[in-house]
Parts: sequence; C-alpha cells; structure tokens
Amino acid sequence: MNITSPLAAVGRQVLAMLALIGQVSIYAAQTVSHLLRPPFYGREFLHALVQIGWLSLPVVGMTTLFTGGALALQIYAGGARFNAEAVVPSIVAIGMVRELGPVLGGLMVAARVASSIAAEIGTMKVTEQIDALVTLSTHPMKYLTLPRVLAATLAVPVLVGVGDVIGIMGGYLVGITRLDFNAATYMKNTIDFLETFDVVSGLIKGAAFGFIVALMGCFYGMNSGRGAQGVGRATKSAVVAASVLIFAANYLLTELFFSA
Repeated sequence: MNITSPLAAVGRQVLAMLALIGQVSIYAAQTVSHLLRPPFYGREFLHALVQIGWLSLPVVGMTTLFTGGALALQIYAGGARFNAEAVVPSIVAIGMVRELGPVLGGLMVAARVASSIAAEIGTMKVTEQIDALVTLSTHPMKYLTLPRVLAATLAVPVLVGVGDVIGIMGGYLVGITRLDFNAATYMKNTIDFLETFDVVSGLIKGAAFGFIVALMGCFYGMNSGRGAQGVGRATKSAVVAASVLIFAANYLLTELFFSA
C-alpha cells in the first residue's frame, strides 16, 4: 500500500470542498447581481413569499413556543442553585431574541424550505423544464433562484420576530403557571432587560439565515444529478449545507455584534 494514499484522499476532499465553496460563492454573487437587472418575476416572488413565509409560520411558532417554556424551566432550575430565580424572565427574553429565535427559526425553515426548493428545482432539471426555460429566453436564475432567495431573505426575519414573541410567551406561560411568577412582574422584567439591539441583531441574523437557506436549496437543485437518486442527494445536501452554514453564520454574526 502506498503510504501517500491516505494523504492523497484527504487532499482530494479538501480540494473538492474548496471548489464547492468557490462555486457557491460565485452562484451567490450572480444571484445578487441579477437583483439589479430586469426583468423581475413578481408572481414567482409572491408565490415564494407565501410558501416560505406564511406556510412556515406554524412550525416555527410551535418550535419557539415549546423552546421558550423549556428554557424557562431550565433557567429556573439552574438559578435556584444560586438563589437567582428572578433572572428567568430576562434571560428567556434575551436568549430567545439573540440566539434561539433566529437559529431555531432558520433551522426549521431550512428543514422545510431548503429541501422543498432543492426537490422542486432538481425535478425541473431532471424533466428538462429548465432547458425549456432557456429555450423560451427565460433566465433560470432570474425565474427560479432570485424570487426564492429574495422572498426568504425578507420572510425569515418576520418569522424570527413572530417566533421571538411566541417563545417569550411560552416562557411567560410556564413562569406564571408552573413557577409561581407574578404576571405583571414577569412582563416588567422582560421589558426592562430587553434592549432594542437585542431584537435588531436577531432580525439581521434571520435575514442572513433566510438568504442561506434559499441559496442552498436553489444551488443544489440547479446542480442536481439525473434521476430520482440525484434529486434525493440534492435535497439532502441542501438541508445539511444550509444547517451547517446557519450555525457558522450565527457564530460570525454573534462575534461581530457582541464580541466587544
């Protein structure tokens, strides 16, 4: 066995990853550049806005509701060790709007939307519908990618904002029903300790996560292999890539906003 074979295998994987990063970066730059050039397909944009935003609201709402309640229980149990149970409202609010709301919202949208977009566009490629668009002088990126990416970038921050409110209410309901908090005191502590930039930073994260989710769905859909297996691999890769990039972007944005 050649001793350099394992190193060569690692090298091939690294080169493939770097090539993939380059392809995604070029694809993202092309998507943004098309935003400034006509035509713009408003009907496709509105359809994507409903599919990504409105129809994702139930799953995001349920996720943040139970997360807010569980977070309140955990913080109360931890705070009780230091006689600091009173911090529950403020930490639930800050944790939801800064981290859990954007990240969980982004992941739920990634699971629902990135897979759907990749499967839809991948199927269009397999059935040669994308080739038909080119034949009809319709740019696939402007017709398929741009409306979805723009819709996700605008819709996910709204979902994050709604999810933040629902998550805080989940903590509030648990606090007053299970942890014997006074309702007025709980809400006062939530409002007093929550700053405007906490909310704004979460919404900015939501926009970045929405862009990532739709971009990954479109990219892997456009580069789907032939046949059912190719579409299946594209769908899986889109969800995995979107989820990993959401965590990476979350760290980078948190470092940018709160490192000082």
